[in-house]
Amino acid sequence: MMAAIPRIGPDWAALWRQAGAFMDVILHIGAHRTGTTTFQDYMRRNLIELNAMGTGFWGPRRTRRGVFAGILPKPGAATGRDLQKRGIGRVKLGCAWAFSRGHTHLVISDENMIGSVCGNLDTNTLYPAAGERLAHFAPAFEDRKTRVFLTIRALDRYWASSLGYGITRGRGVPDRAELDRLVQGRRSWRDVITDIACAMPHADINVVPFENYVGQPDVQLALMTGQAGPETHARNWCNATPAPDVLRQMVAERGQNGAGLTGTDRWYPFDAVQTAHLRETYLDDLFWLRTGADGLANFTQGTGANKTGNTSAIARNARGHGHDNEKREMG
Repeated sequence: MMAAIPRIGPDWAALWRQAGAFMDVILHIGAHRTGTTTFQDYMRRNLIELNAMGTGFWGPRRTRRGVFAGILPKPGAATGRDLQKRGIGRVKLGCAWAFSRGHTHLVISDENMIGSVCGNLDTNTLYPAAGERLAHFAPAFEDRKTRVFLTIRALDRYWASSLGYGITRGRGVPDRAELDRLVQGRRSWRDVITDIACAMPHADINVVPFENYVGQPDVQLALMTGQAGPETHARNWCNATPAPDVLRQMVAERGQNGAGLTGTDRWYPFDAVQTAHLRETYLDDLFWLRTGADGLANFTQGTGANKTGNTSAIARNARGHGHDNEKREMG
């Protein structure tokens, strides 16, 4: 357990100003189904070593249990208190406290900052309120060095993993009509990234492809902080989508129809035409990122197998390649 954050006073206000100049705040905002749970587990298991390196960490166990309380508006009775202002103040105080402990980097990882898997499935679209949600968080990180990291994934794999996750949470197996609605949706990662940039115009936005960093939380941390991450617990796997036989058992126990849960190793619900459409959209997103992303984001392509490198905005001006061979992946 981490020590309680002390009450604010003149000294803490000064630390807040110093933290803005000397401590990087790194917001790891997802996306879901791209190894976020694995990354958070890795960070928690290495807290002692990370603290010694000057890297602090807030994960969902902290952000969703009080630190972010009130920042996102919720319906409820009027209390006369500005809950968002109190939430923003709580985050600022927490940043000052982290700086007081000698942290030069504070990694805040919570994929729910941009939405939820179930919200995406309910609306058949990709993080429709990402910009609006992040705009509520933006004041908490003003006047300081803030970097945003987003991991994106091939849309057919992303939606297949999300649908599998939905089944584990009680949702039914999607029919053809629902799959068509997902495929025909006009919103892609480009739209999500654009919304993030509009909500946090002063942040440095960084995008990495899941396919090249799957199962490498230590490499992801090195990208965020510029320091080599601990190798301990770096190959633990968390929150993978269950195999089709497990999903079939789940829906059978709920009395639902599991006829669409085919396959033995991995459930994949899309047909060839749907797959082609989703992958073409993803290739368009990669093309946009590789050619500069309209100046909104930095794209780190990487080369897999613990080798990374920034892709220049003019290094590649052809459309991207496919990612069919995703081995050892989560979700």
